[in-house]
Amino acid sequence: MAASELYTKYARVWIPDPEEVWKSAELLKDYKPGDKVLQLRLEEGKDLEYSLDPKTKELPPLRNPDILVGENDLTALSYLHEPAVLHNLKVRFIDSKLIYTYCGIVLVAINPYEQLPIYGEDIINAYSGQNMGDMDPHIFAVAEEAYKQMARDERNQSIIVSGESGAGKTVSAKYAMRYFATVSGSASEANVEEKVLASNPIMESIGNAKTTRNDNSSRFGKYIEIGFDKRYRIIGANMRTYLLEKSRVVFQAEEERNYHIFYQLCASAALPEFKTLRLGNANYFHYTKQGGSPVIDGVDDAKEMVNTRQACTLLGISDSYQMGIFRILAGILHLGNVEFASRDSDSCTVPPKHEPLIIFCDLMGVEYEEMAHWLCHRKLATATETYIKPISKLHAINARDALAKHIYANLFNWIVDHVNKALHATVKQHSFIGVLDIYGFETFEINSFEQFCINYANEKLQQQFNMHVFKLEQEEYMKEQIPWTLIDFYDNQPCINLIEAKMGVLDLLDEECKMPKGSDDSWAQKLYNTHLNKCALFEKPRLSNKAFIIKHFADKVEYQCEGFLEKNKDTVYEEQIKVLKSSKFKLLPELFQDEEKVLSPTSATPSGRVPLSRMPIKPAKARPGQASKEHKKTVGHQFRNSLHLLMETLNATTPHYVRCIKPNDFKFPFTFDEKRAVQQLRACGVLETIRISAAGFPSRWTYQEFFSRYRVLMKQRDVLGDRKQTCKNVLEKLIQDKDKYQFGKTKIFFRAGQVAYLEKIRADKLRAACIRIQKTIRGWLMRKKYMRMRKAAITIQRHVRGYQARCYAKFLRRTRAAITIQKFQRMYVVRKRYQCMRDATIALQALLRGYMVRNKYQMMLREHKSVVIQKHVRGWLARRRYGRTLRAIVYLQCCYRRMMAKRELKKLKIEARSVERYKKLHIGLENKIMQLQRKIDEQNKEYKSLLEKMSSLEITYSTETEKLRSDVERLRMSEEEAKNATNRVLSLQEEIAKLRRELHQTQSEKKSIEEWADKYKHETEQLVSELKEQNSLLKTEKEELNRRIHDQAREITESMEKKLVEETKQLELDLNDERLRYQNLLNEFSRLEERYDDLKDEMNLMVSIPKPGHKRTDSTHSSNESEYTFSSEITEAEDLPLRMEQEPSEKKAPLDMSLFLKLQKRVSELEQEKQSLQDELDRKEEQALRAKAKEEERPPIRGAELEYESLKRQELESENKKLKNELNELQKALTETRAPEVTAPGAPAYRVLLDQLTSVSEELEVRKEEVLILRSQLVSQKEAIQPKNTMTDATILLEDVQKMKDKGEIAQAYIGLKETNRLLESQLQSQKKSHENELESLRGEIQSLKEENNRQQQLLAQNLQLPPEARIEASLQHEITRLTNENLDLMEQLEKQDKTVRKLKKQLKVFAKKIGELEVGQMENISPGQIIDEPIRPVNIPRKEKDFQGMLEYKKEDEQKLVKNLILELKPRGVAVNLIPGLPAYILFMCVRHADYLNDDQKVRSLLTSTINGIKKVLKKRGDDFETVSFWLSNTCRFLHCLKQYSGEEGFMKHNTPRQNEHCLTNFDLAEYRQVLSDLAIQIYQQLVRVLENILQPMIVSGMLEHETIQGVSGVKPTGLRKRTSSIADEGTYTLDSIIRQLNSFHSVMCQHGMDPELIKQVVKQMFYIIGAVTLNNLLLRKDMCSWSKGMQIRYNVSQLEEWLRDKNLMNSGAKETLEPLIQAAQLLQVKKKTDEDAEAICSMCNALTTAQIVKVLNLYTPVNEFEERVLVSFIRTIQVRLRDRKDSPQLLMDAKHIFPVTFPFNPSSLALETIQIPASLGLGFISRV
Repeated sequence: MAASELYTKYARVWIPDPEEVWKSAELLKDYKPGDKVLQLRLEEGKDLEYSLDPKTKELPPLRNPDILVGENDLTALSYLHEPAVLHNLKVRFIDSKLIYTYCGIVLVAINPYEQLPIYGEDIINAYSGQNMGDMDPHIFAVAEEAYKQMARDERNQSIIVSGESGAGKTVSAKYAMRYFATVSGSASEANVEEKVLASNPIMESIGNAKTTRNDNSSRFGKYIEIGFDKRYRIIGANMRTYLLEKSRVVFQAEEERNYHIFYQLCASAALPEFKTLRLGNANYFHYTKQGGSPVIDGVDDAKEMVNTRQACTLLGISDSYQMGIFRILAGILHLGNVEFASRDSDSCTVPPKHEPLIIFCDLMGVEYEEMAHWLCHRKLATATETYIKPISKLHAINARDALAKHIYANLFNWIVDHVNKALHATVKQHSFIGVLDIYGFETFEINSFEQFCINYANEKLQQQFNMHVFKLEQEEYMKEQIPWTLIDFYDNQPCINLIEAKMGVLDLLDEECKMPKGSDDSWAQKLYNTHLNKCALFEKPRLSNKAFIIKHFADKVEYQCEGFLEKNKDTVYEEQIKVLKSSKFKLLPELFQDEEKVLSPTSATPSGRVPLSRMPIKPAKARPGQASKEHKKTVGHQFRNSLHLLMETLNATTPHYVRCIKPNDFKFPFTFDEKRAVQQLRACGVLETIRISAAGFPSRWTYQEFFSRYRVLMKQRDVLGDRKQTCKNVLEKLIQDKDKYQFGKTKIFFRAGQVAYLEKIRADKLRAACIRIQKTIRGWLMRKKYMRMRKAAITIQRHVRGYQARCYAKFLRRTRAAITIQKFQRMYVVRKRYQCMRDATIALQALLRGYMVRNKYQMMLREHKSVVIQKHVRGWLARRRYGRTLRAIVYLQCCYRRMMAKRELKKLKIEARSVERYKKLHIGLENKIMQLQRKIDEQNKEYKSLLEKMSSLEITYSTETEKLRSDVERLRMSEEEAKNATNRVLSLQEEIAKLRRELHQTQSEKKSIEEWADKYKHETEQLVSELKEQNSLLKTEKEELNRRIHDQAREITESMEKKLVEETKQLELDLNDERLRYQNLLNEFSRLEERYDDLKDEMNLMVSIPKPGHKRTDSTHSSNESEYTFSSEITEAEDLPLRMEQEPSEKKAPLDMSLFLKLQKRVSELEQEKQSLQDELDRKEEQALRAKAKEEERPPIRGAELEYESLKRQELESENKKLKNELNELQKALTETRAPEVTAPGAPAYRVLLDQLTSVSEELEVRKEEVLILRSQLVSQKEAIQPKNTMTDATILLEDVQKMKDKGEIAQAYIGLKETNRLLESQLQSQKKSHENELESLRGEIQSLKEENNRQQQLLAQNLQLPPEARIEASLQHEITRLTNENLDLMEQLEKQDKTVRKLKKQLKVFAKKIGELEVGQMENISPGQIIDEPIRPVNIPRKEKDFQGMLEYKKEDEQKLVKNLILELKPRGVAVNLIPGLPAYILFMCVRHADYLNDDQKVRSLLTSTINGIKKVLKKRGDDFETVSFWLSNTCRFLHCLKQYSGEEGFMKHNTPRQNEHCLTNFDLAEYRQVLSDLAIQIYQQLVRVLENILQPMIVSGMLEHETIQGVSGVKPTGLRKRTSSIADEGTYTLDSIIRQLNSFHSVMCQHGMDPELIKQVVKQMFYIIGAVTLNNLLLRKDMCSWSKGMQIRYNVSQLEEWLRDKNLMNSGAKETLEPLIQAAQLLQVKKKTDEDAEAICSMCNALTTAQIVKVLNLYTPVNEFEERVLVSFIRTIQVRLRDRKDSPQLLMDAKHIFPVTFPFNPSSLALETIQIPASLGLGFISRV
């Protein structure tokens, strides 16, 4: 289709913009041919009319679909042009934080100006072995591709790194070298890879400096060749340098620095070894202070100096040479401070005793006068004479600077030579990879000779790059057999000819340098005359006659001619050099030795370095011959030659290109300046690559990928069996113009834009299909909704009509009910009204009649009352008249009496006045008044009595008148007294009145007091009630506090328990870490052991070469016998001399197993000690409780059993006696018979007798053993007999002893019994004492608990009296104190237990040593049969005669044969299928049992050592075979379990049958060998994991990520030049089914070999971890895999793996948990990623992923279809903010090499050893059953 047809409405285009370079816009209407203006709308919403160029009518470039934005390879873009490249790089750099992008064969690297975690060891391992297109772009991918092509094509490779200063060239080259060093390793022990990396700090310190664009800018070019041997391991390296910027030594621009080494020296000036250099601050020296920026932020120069010195040491530069280098560098600094004083305009001098010059001469070892003289003079030579001429101050300064530059350049070359010597390969180099770190295209405001040479080099490199790209395109077309059309590309050969051809710029410059009076101006005129208007690439500036312009491939550059000649000649005075050559400092003359050598222009120095900065020295006379000519070579000529050599080298290699881009000039992290980026893209050739690709067929698809992507555009009838023909038919229909595509052998080639057109058709088809699906689904939904609504309406109508009918019926019922109610209501109302009227009438009648009766009654009553009233009134009137009369009479009487009383009153008043006066006169006489009061009282009493008498007298007055008359005189006296008494009575009456008033007052006070008392009582009662309420509140508070205390106690207990659980978990984690560390050490140990064996084999091979007849015997068996001991209790100090004494003459073993065993023993002892301490604490607590119960539960020994045992013993003794008699008779008969024919060894009688003797001896031994067994039973039963039975047993035993005839046996048995009795008694006494002590301690504990309880109650009572806050604080303080005391008590107990354990261990070691000595002494005199007679421990089951005991016997000389047949030559498959699992382990253990039965320690050690070494040899020989490794892992574990199960330790005998307990080892403790076997099992397990990993590794990525298990879920996106592995299942492609089949194979093999289930679970967990880690790591490094559909694919694959776990009953193995990071990553790809709620959900969901992994997945998320949306940058920032506080590892990738620590849980076997049959197929006929 025509390109103009793509410019339709809504199509997006790029238009030029002065600020952003290119802007995106959208067409508002279709473009029609002939239109001059395009109607556009910018992204910000502004409408624009874009005018087309009327001449070219070129349309603006189209924008790629969003689905292609952010692609890894720029060539995958449908539209290849500058704006698309720029936009793609910007999106990847800013949004996705991806700094690497492919552009065809070029890797574009953008400097992030920030440290990124993408260069670690894990990233290197992830890229190692991967195809370049399978992973995201990376410098490691380029390095891996170069390494792989070198090994595959056997062709040298080169990596060309270029870019501007500050773009990251040096760092990229450094990472490439690090990758080679890490992946390949070195072929020798010299650590060549470390030396290669160590060369970087040295070269950076002497060749890098700070510039305005870069803090670590390389000021020289370098090409490092890394050499490899035939196995592609690093063997050496070689470095070439180009065009060192010497001018920086003497001059630095503003904000720049000199070379780093000078500032490192100044920063380290205070070091003692640098005192002689007399250095100071960098601002003191002229050569380091000119830039004004001596410090770089974030860089410590002193620390960098340490790194530089360490690198020098590593590269073999000795300390003396290092100090010499620093001395020369310090001399250069001091030389820069030398000043000159002018004499006149043509001469100058150095000031006398000038200190900088003195220091320079001292450091350089030259004469001060000579150097001062030649700094100010020069020697001129003519044809006839030579004379000395002074020079001006300016020339002297220039000469000084030239000398400094010359010294530094030679020192730089010398250091490079020594680095090359250190990196020189000692063996022959097979191939190499070169890394070129060279300056990029440069253009500044002022460009001089350096920029000219740099741009000349870039022209040559660009030409080589263009030719290589063109060659690759041509090869691709020819390979696919499509018509080859010449692609027009920019050829910069004319520009190169302008520079280097005859009469070119360099040729004219060299010619001008030879002229006596040559100058920059004359050279410029020659350039104008030669090239101006003749060469289109050469121009002259309008306003300058001292500059010229060259059109380079990247841009026009204007060069200033000033300084070209001087820099090209690079003159230094010969006399100054002679002075330096005569130096006493030996290093200095070495720097100038190379100048005397003749160098060929086409050959390098012996070290391989091309000298680029050789300085010609003006001689006094012209030297004859070639040496003089070579000496005068200019810098330009040397540079041209070295550049030709470099191009020859690069053309002879396969190049790989890395283009570094500087995103901004301000070093801001992740900031993209479009203008600067476009400028560099044009300069570095990336856009030229794009243009070359776009000129041909840039888009390429395989037929299968095209079919998978565009299957939706085909109909069913179009799909044929032949994919190629199908694609051809479809393309002919879709694209009419056949020139737009070509069909190759395996690929379809498309012109630019055609893939976008196909994508548009596909998107339209999918959109139409989506619309049709939406239409159908919406119609179905609407019909479903309508049917639902119709059904609902009918239902509603039915219910409404029923409701209405029910309402009408209800209305009728209500109407009828209402009528009935009305009838009865009206009847009720009428009847009620009638009753009311009737009642009212009756009531009125009753009231009226009552009223009339009452009126009549009232009338009669009034008449009767009026009669009564009249009667009374009349009586009253009569009485009233009488009363008036009576009152009148009384009144008269009263008046008279009143008159008489008044008179009397006056008299009394007069008397009263006298009494008052008397009172006044006697005021204050209170006592007398009181007496008077008493007297008054008495007188009152008398007065009363007198009154009574007087009344009686008045009564008798009339009768005794006569009698009284006679007493008149006496009465008169009495009258006077009465008067006085009356006066006193009056006064007393007044007193009484006063007292009455006081009484009233007192009563009122009493009343008030009573009221107050009542009030007080009320208040008191109220207070009491309040107190009661407070008391109740306090009680509730008390209960609440008690509850709180209990809650707090419970919480503290729970917290302590939680803390204990956490500490337990932490201890478990620590234990796992220690176990992992130990197993890693074992792994390292095994690796070193293998390496040692390899070296030993190589040594043997080297030794055997000169002696072909000599063959070294294997001494492993004999040497290893001395490495093990049978006693695990012998200390290290005792063990070593013992073995030294035993076998002093044996050779040293290849493996120091003794030290290894001791270390293992120490580790196991520590673990056992820790466990035993804990068990002992628990046991001590339980012992006290069970002590008493044990004593009570001891069953009494029954006499019947004793009698039975005694009878049986007697019977056996009698038989024994009989057999002994027979034996003696036979022996006697043999000795007495003297006939030679009878006694001859071959005689029949002799043989018969000998057979009888042998049988009788065997029977005797059996009977002896049974007797000793019964005796040991009696001894064991004696412990349970009371002390009273002791004598009886002793008597019985004495009788037994008396029956023995052998005196030695009797004495031995008697001594043994005595010792046994003493031991048992002492044990009984000690046990009794210990029980008593424990009971006493328990009583003490009970008493202390009681005291503690009382104290707690007291504290609780005290706490209740405190306020609530203080109470809580007191309770907490008390709890803390209690816990502290308990902790201290436990610590004391632990210390005591430690002391006890140490003491017991010492005693045990002493006893073991003594027992060992006794056994050694007895072994010399006692036969093996007699050794068996002594029982090691009580045996409860008698041995049956002639019964198989589960032991195998072999001869000592058959041991190697046993190991060979059973281990070395055994085929696992036959054993696993036909025989019982673990058969070799059982056989080996039964052999060990027999050696233990014989008490042959040498045999045990030899067998175990040979077994271990044999297993190691098998695994070394067939270590890559899974079946072999699995088989021997299973057998090693079974052998280990057997050693534990039959060790005799109680912990391992719990599950044994009595018969199995009988088979326990009796003589040797093989705990140390168990540890060795455990370590061997760990090594085998690690090897098994490595085998699994090697088998699974190629399957994981293909099966878990690339293969589409659910077909059609994820479509294939367009890819670029670097094709990815196809996700379509071709033949040989691994799928998920392949992984599951392999897992099934692994599981079935392990099950067949009888591997422990727990161990199988650990292997499966490790397998699943490897699958999850490798899958996740590849997902994090592959942008094309991070999509929604791929997430669904991964989740499906994981569900299949989980289903496999369920089928195998392995869900509890922990394997599923290892897949959790992968599951969460897949969920992260599928969840919604827009709002804050989504961010919160992601943060809570992805707890198994690190922050770096989450952000990486979100950055890599790529839509596969247009219906998906990209993740916004703001959303990723939100995730980062939310996860900011999460503390997790910053590592991006999972450690796929991590191996979980393995454990071997004890798994006893139920198989009886005596039932095991040895098949004949094993070839073990030399073994006999015992």
